[in-house]
Amino acid sequence: MSCQDEHHNGRPNEVTIPGIVKKIHKMVVDARWLKMHELADIVGILKGVVHRILSENLDMRKLCARWVLHLLTLEQQQCREDVSIKCLAKFYSNKAEFLHRFITMDETGFITSHPR
Repeated sequence: MSCQDEHHNGRPNEVTIPGIVKKIHKMVVDARWLKMHELADIVGILKGVVHRILSENLDMRKLCARWVLHLLTLEQQQCREDVSIKCLAKFYSNKAEFLHRFITMDETGFITSHPR
């Protein structure tokens, strides 16, 4: 008797075929609100495999009910920095007006305007 795994004939336990990875990537980019079980049903694989493909193969994670890339590109980082600097400058120039016009959205899509 051996504790080592031996080669088995039959279906492989990995389903990360490049075609499936590309299909899941396209579906997530087109519709970021899709849930893992919906992706699994569409592609015909297990939800755990979908999660592994999203996290390991596509380097994505769930954030604010959407799948997003785990790391931003340098261009995306620069764009966020530029927007943040502009917002900060507007805030310092007129705090009351900035806060009066500041709008946020929660995870349900409900828009909230912040009072003065």
